[in-house]
Amino acid sequence: MKKQKILITGAAGFIGYSMCKKLVQDKNNELIGLDNLNSYYSVKLKKERIKELKKAKNFQFFKLDLLEKNKLADLFRKNKFKVVYNFAAQAGVRYSFENPESYCNSNIIGFNNLLNLVRKFKVKKLFFASSSSVYGDIGPFPKKENSKLNTLNIYSLSKLANEITAKSFLKNSKIQIIGLRFFSIYGEWGRPDMLILKYLLAAKKKKNFELFNYGNHYRDFTYIDDAIQIVLKLSKSKLKKKFDIFNICSSKPIKITEILKIINKLKIKTKIIKKPMHTADVLKTYGDNSKVKKIVRKIKFTNYKIGVQNTVKWYKKNIHLFQN
Repeated sequence: MKKQKILITGAAGFIGYSMCKKLVQDKNNELIGLDNLNSYYSVKLKKERIKELKKAKNFQFFKLDLLEKNKLADLFRKNKFKVVYNFAAQAGVRYSFENPESYCNSNIIGFNNLLNLVRKFKVKKLFFASSSSVYGDIGPFPKKENSKLNTLNIYSLSKLANEITAKSFLKNSKIQIIGLRFFSIYGEWGRPDMLILKYLLAAKKKKNFELFNYGNHYRDFTYIDDAIQIVLKLSKSKLKKKFDIFNICSSKPIKITEILKIINKLKIKTKIIKKPMHTADVLKTYGDNSKVKKIVRKIKFTNYKIGVQNTVKWYKKNIHLFQN
C-alpha cells in the first residue's frame, strides 16, 4: 500500500504532538512535523516531545515557522501531502494582552501562508485548530457551532479570522477544510501555562497559586486522548460539506476547584490566593458536542477524575522536564 504523506504543524505543541503520536502508529502514514519551537513556554518540554516522536521511523521533523514562506513552499513542493493538520499557533489568552503582534503574525499571517500552499499544491483535506474562545462569555449554554460568537481578545479574534479565511479559500477549490473548536484540552504532555500543570508546578516550587474569580470558573475539560480520537474519526469519515466546524469537547463543564480537589487528594497541595476575575477570562465554557457525535458515533469520554489522575501520574514521572 502506498504511504500517505501527512503534514502536522505545531508538532512540538500539546495537541500537535499528541496527534503525531497517534498517527505514527499506522505504518502507512508518513509524517512530517513542523514547529518554530518558540519560547512562550518550556522549549525543553517541546524538544522532548519531538525526541519522543523521532523514535518512529515514519516521522520527520523540521524547525520551521509558517512565516517562512519560501522554505514552507519547498517542503510542499518536495512532498505531495494528502492531509494537513494545522495546530501551529501562538497560544494563551492572557498573553495576547502583552504581545498582540505575535498572534497576528503566527495565527493570521502564518495561517494564510499555509492556506495558499494547501490550495496551490492541491491537498485533499485540511484540519485546523480553532478555539472555544470564539464564543466569548455570553449565553445561552451549551454552545452550538451556530451559536452567536463574541470574541473578546486578539487570540479569539485570530481564531475567528482563521475560520472566515479558510471558508473563503474554498472558492474554485476541491479541498475539504474542517475547523476544530477545542475546549479546555488537558492531559499528559500538557501545557505548563494551563490550570493542572500550573498548579502542580506551583506546589513543587512551594509558591502561592492565584485562583481568579475566587475559583468560580467552569471549564469544559476535555481529555487529550478523547480529543485526538474524535479528530481521527472525523478525518476517516466521509464528510459531506467542503467546509465545516466542530466543537471538540466533553460537554460536561466542571468547576475548576473540583479539579484542584482531586490533585489535593493525591497529596499535592499549595496555598491558594483567591482573586477577582481576570479581564482575560470568561466565566464558563460549555460546548454542545451533539454535531460531532452524529459523525463519529461511539465516543466514551474519559471521566475527569481519571484524566486528572493520569496527568498527575505522568507529571511525577517527568518532573525533570520542568526543571531548569
